[in-house]
Formats: sequence, C-alpha cells, structure tokens
Amino acid sequence: MRHQPTAEPMFAKVARTLHSAARVLGTSDPFAPSRDLFMRTFQYPADDPRYRDNALLPMAVPFEPSFSESQPNKLRFTIEPLPPQASSLDRRDESTREMRRLVGGVMGRDALRWFDRASEPFRGFANGGGKLDYGAFFGSSFDRDGLYASKVYYELPGGRGAIDNLPFGLHRIVQAALELIPGLKPLFTTVAAQRDMGGQRLTFACTQPLRLADLQPALDVLGLGHRLPGIMQMLGLVLGGRFELPAHAALIACGEGPSGPDFEIYVLLSAIPDVPPSFLSLLTMGLSERPRGLAALERWMGAFTPEDEHWPGRFSIISLRTDRDTPPRVSLYLRPIEFELPVEALPQAA
Repeated sequence: MRHQPTAEPMFAKVARTLHSAARVLGTSDPFAPSRDLFMRTFQYPADDPRYRDNALLPMAVPFEPSFSESQPNKLRFTIEPLPPQASSLDRRDESTREMRRLVGGVMGRDALRWFDRASEPFRGFANGGGKLDYGAFFGSSFDRDGLYASKVYYELPGGRGAIDNLPFGLHRIVQAALELIPGLKPLFTTVAAQRDMGGQRLTFACTQPLRLADLQPALDVLGLGHRLPGIMQMLGLVLGGRFELPAHAALIACGEGPSGPDFEIYVLLSAIPDVPPSFLSLLTMGLSERPRGLAALERWMGAFTPEDEHWPGRFSIISLRTDRDTPPRVSLYLRPIEFELPVEALPQAA
C-alpha cells in the first residue's frame, strides 16, 4: 500500500517527543545534535510497516527511552540507526561515525582517542558482515548542560571468540561470569563515553532458566556477593514473588568501573508469563525508601506520557545495576505508546 507523499515522517514525531520530554526534565535539546541521523533513520511515515522489522523493539518504531535511578533527570534514549533496509555493517559504521562526531566535538580529542582505541576491535571485523544481525545500536543521554554521554552497542559476531578482544580487566570479569553462570551467550559490547570518564561492558543472553540465587558464586568472585539480597528483594517484589527466570528472559552485563567490577541484570518483561498487573505499584513500593529515585521516576514517566494519554507505554525491561560502592539501582526501558505501530501495519500472523 502506498503512503500519501504528504504523510508526516516519523522523525517529526521523534522530535516532538524529545522536545516535550526535555522541557519536563529540564535538559537541553536532544534532537538537534543528531538531527541528520534522526532524519535518515526515521524518514518514513509514522505508520509505515517497514519499521516493525528491527532488533531493538520488534513490531514498534526502534526508539527506546529509558529511566535510570542512578542518573535521575537525564534524558536517555537508544535507537537502531538508519532506515529499515540498511545493512548491519552500515548500522555499525554509522553508529561509529555518529559517536566519533559527538565525542570529538563535545568531549574533546582525548575522549575521541580513547573511544577509537576501545572500539577498534569491534568496528572492524573483516569477516563479520555475514554473521551480523543488526550490527549496532546507538544511544545518548542529555542533561541541562547538553550531551552527558553517548554509547555504541556493538553486536558480537563471533560469540565467545569475540571476548578475546576485550581489555584485560574486563576479560577477567567476563570469564568469571561465563564459568559460573550456566547458559551465557555473548550478545554485544557497549563502549560509552561521558564527560568525565569512559567505560566498556559486555552483555550476555541467558539461554537457560536462571535462578537468582544461582548468581551467588559469580557475584562472590566479583566481590559483589553482598549485593544479591538487594537484587532478589527488588526483583522478587516487582515480579510477584518470582525468583526464577525462564530461558531467554534475562540479560547479564558485566563491566569495570572506578569501584571495580560492576554487574547488571536485565529482565525482559515480555518473556515473563505472569508479570503482576500491579508491576508499577510494586516498583514504587520498592522505591519508597528512596524518595529521590521515586520522584525522578514519576517525573520521567510524565515526560514521556502524551497529552492525550494517561500512560507512557509499555515497559519492556527492568534492570538492576550494582557495584561494590552502590546498592542495586533500577533502570526501566519503555516502548512508547505513540510509537507502537497500528494493528493494520503489522502482519496478519502477529
């Protein structure tokens, strides 16, 4: 079916959403710095069915805002760059170019040199093209002073073999996770730069059922064993007493920061068969002892709720991140209601 040539392109809706959220959260304009990339990525009309075939948010436009309790009042988002027909190599290369442009222009030459060194093994796989699915995702976050952080999520085409290219310290942490948590499959590495530091992480898919209690040996080796009760308390609360996650319902991320190893568990809510209808109420209950985090979450939800709606959309992921100095802190990822594709744009089989 042909769309009318006067139909509004999706990037116009993305721009309005970001401008509105920026006003509520008090951040700088997050659209202008990457305007060209947004316009090329979201060039089709908002209801174009081609958007459904993406790896970031299947069956929706690939634009994912997120909330981080550890970064309150920041406007964060991730996209799958370039239009639907782009190749995985094009997405990887475009994410690298956009990251280099922003980091070099905003954070300076030292930050750019760091990014080039950290990303080189993952943006130049000579034989990776045939093995890549999506190539890369791209994300940024903004505060009142402008760009706060930018990151590229590089897909790992070689599975376990790709971890050999990690920095020594991160490689050691990743090896411990692989040895002590059954069923991990490397998915992507994240190379992130923010104003005062840079960092790299590796994220795994959990291909087998995961009992939260079974994380204890890996967390002990990482010096984070004392954080497991907090992880289990929050996830057990918001998931209605569930302490075992089905296969392919969780991701595990490991990194190394100023406080040593850090650990994050992501729960893919669409893969949990019995998420409580009161999920959000349970989450707010869990945050009740951290009023600043709870207030920031409420403000963020308001920032992404359209004027004619009562809800920002569906939550796709909840995660908890921790290190030696910081107790588990919540992040939430959103499928915005205004970016869900209309039913008639989806295949009949869906």
